[in-house]
Amino acid sequence: MTALPSSGHVTDVRSLSVAVYRNCLERNVSVEDAIGGDPRAAGLPARDRALLANILLTGFRHKGEMEAVLKGLLDRPLPRKSGSAMDILFLGVAQLLFLKMPAHAVIDLSVRTAKADRNAMHFSGLVNAVLRKVAAAGPGMLTGLDAAALNTPHWLWERWVRNYGTETARLIGVANAQRPALDLSFKEGAGSWQSVLGGTLLPNGQLRLPADHPPVPELAGFDEGSWWVQDAASAIPVGLLGDITGLTVLDLCAAPGGKTLQLAAGGARVTAVDISESRLGKLRANLARTGLDAELLVADVLSGTLSGEWDAVLLDAPCSATGTIRRHPELPHVKQESQIRQLADLQRQMLNAASGLVKPGGRLVYCTCSLEPEEGESQMEWFQGWNHGFEPEPCGLDWLPPQAVSTKGWVRTLPFMSFGEAQGLDGFFAAALRRKP
Repeated sequence: MTALPSSGHVTDVRSLSVAVYRNCLERNVSVEDAIGGDPRAAGLPARDRALLANILLTGFRHKGEMEAVLKGLLDRPLPRKSGSAMDILFLGVAQLLFLKMPAHAVIDLSVRTAKADRNAMHFSGLVNAVLRKVAAAGPGMLTGLDAAALNTPHWLWERWVRNYGTETARLIGVANAQRPALDLSFKEGAGSWQSVLGGTLLPNGQLRLPADHPPVPELAGFDEGSWWVQDAASAIPVGLLGDITGLTVLDLCAAPGGKTLQLAAGGARVTAVDISESRLGKLRANLARTGLDAELLVADVLSGTLSGEWDAVLLDAPCSATGTIRRHPELPHVKQESQIRQLADLQRQMLNAASGLVKPGGRLVYCTCSLEPEEGESQMEWFQGWNHGFEPEPCGLDWLPPQAVSTKGWVRTLPFMSFGEAQGLDGFFAAALRRKP
């Protein structure tokens, strides 16, 4: 857990978490975007900002469990004109049961936050009483709850049960409730960094730090640009290309740029394309920090403005991102199932466009950080069914979990899979194809 900071910002962080939480749900935006878009959060020290994010992510990660707890403590739902009272209760329970913060501080600050809201102030006594009951009962209140199913929105739970079976769906739900570790990719290999940073060396050469790591900018090697943050599953697509030394590689939908950095560090001549200039700005900053080189291009893959042929094209297509719920537990609560179909249509168009940019004998890698087959396996079946100019490329990565590689050579990771001595990685789909000469 993130230690409670001793700075004078603690009250602001706790009360601010209520406003940012509501902002996420009302605007359907991520926690990261909601924090980044709030000027009150901009001036917070790094540790207070990390505390703010941890409170919010914990709230979303255990949303179903906390709703069940509060339902058992409230005689009736709070009226619509109760202001932020319910959100204050919700995040208060998160701090008490899951972050195990001091009860007196959580209750006192929650009551003060309620009193500062003209609509919630009339419920400050209720906030005090309910949170005192939670603090007294402790984690025992969670006993007997079906956490995996409760914390997964019904529409998504039904999809996973249908596509993977109840047992696997439950394993996914359990994994998503765990705070994820931090995986680092190194510009020149992990080398002696394990002795500096600690953590576990992964089979693919990355280093995994525990979930309670310090803020990323405070870690050794960050300022020097020795490494970048990249989940182990996100490193798979570039791995499917094998030796990329000297190859021309087109990285489509490249921002925020983990794969671009990976390609550049591997010796490829990279052209990184994204439709968003602001997102490419983050990639530009990471290139400057690491000293790696890539050509950046703002363009729409579907506009027809991209021309030429590359040795390899990597398409990390926009998707529902349900494979990253461990890191972004708010996603299933700010997205709708109908978006999956819309995204699948977009992915097909982009896959078709990307295939035309691969030179004869070159390779195309398609990937999504989604657990939904419509955004992974079904796309490959569709593409190979009509485009006979490409043939499957076998997966040559011997460091992958064996169950992650299908008989067709496609890679499908699930959040609960073991990775060497480590446990857990993002849900990903990746497949490599070679264009016939």
